[in-house]
Amino acid sequence: MFVDSHCHLNFPQYAETLDQVRADMSAAGVDRALCISTTLEEFPQVHALAMRYDNMWATVGVHPDNEGVQEPTLGDLLERATLPRVVGIGETGLDYYRLGERSVADMEWQRERFRVHIRAALQTGLPLVIHTREASEDTLAILREVGQGKVRGVFHCFTENEAVARAALDLGFHISFSGILTFKNAGDLRDVARMVPIERCLIETDSPYLAPAPHRGKLNSPAYVSLVARQLAELKGMDADELGRITSNNFEELFSLVRTSPRVSPAHQ
Repeated sequence: MFVDSHCHLNFPQYAETLDQVRADMSAAGVDRALCISTTLEEFPQVHALAMRYDNMWATVGVHPDNEGVQEPTLGDLLERATLPRVVGIGETGLDYYRLGERSVADMEWQRERFRVHIRAALQTGLPLVIHTREASEDTLAILREVGQGKVRGVFHCFTENEAVARAALDLGFHISFSGILTFKNAGDLRDVARMVPIERCLIETDSPYLAPAPHRGKLNSPAYVSLVARQLAELKGMDADELGRITSNNFEELFSLVRTSPRVSPAHQ
């Protein structure tokens, strides 16, 4: 019924509880999850989850915040993107939130990393999973410059304003909403969610982070994407089950998945 389009189940918080996480997903009507790579070092664990479970898939990418890790080359991404059940490039993008003593100009390494991911998406045809925080202007500019209108994907865990959402939609991207949508102080984000066409919406948890109300501050779980769905359905004035059906179809179409054939072959990527 529901799909968690962005989670990190390879993280150590789930090392001893994955069976319970999967049981909770089933009980909540969450039938699929996309496990997101944030470093090349962790990619084998992310991919192993997708290979082990028929209802999980993987991406390959290096998060913009991660420093002191293996820097991805285009070849690194292209090689891993050919593996079965790898259906996206990322998580990638820009994040200027933790500049510290650095300037935006000092973050050219981050912008170049982003460009490498976009080139990988162009060559593979796989969608990009975009992370942007306090860097939306540069994120959009680089997408236009390098992507040239030929890449697709999703702005995950969206927290930007309506203007950024409209720009992302104009570029052909989907918008994914997380548990933040349920937070009391997220009124502006709820206004954005009302505006985004339902056929361009995805839902996610970003587990283990950002658990929705009433679990805020606790360990998140893909099962809780059902709470995100209920909040988004309320904003859209529709039934949560119908929203789950539509966002699940959106997920399938964006990531080129076939519901009746869980094992994704390269031909379906």
